[in-house]
Amino acid sequence: MLPLQVIDSFLLEYNVGQALLLVFILATVGTLSLRSRRLVAINTTVFGLVFIMTPQSLAPVHYLFLGIVMLVVGPVLWVTAER
Repeated sequence: MLPLQVIDSFLLEYNVGQALLLVFILATVGTLSLRSRRLVAINTTVFGLVFIMTPQSLAPVHYLFLGIVMLVVGPVLWVTAER
């Protein structure tokens, strides 16, 4: 296990929006291996909600706009997915 000081010194250089974006990318790569567009749609929609609900004091405003775009793209992916 890594000591908390190493993790803290790494995360101090980034804001919450960048950390959430990294987690979204990793989660999307993980769901791509299952080859389900519906899972990618759920992942996109949930992270869109997370980006919108993140306080503006923790993340810049452009992550709010990213969340809005993700809330539009997620349901479109869901509808276009094959059953």
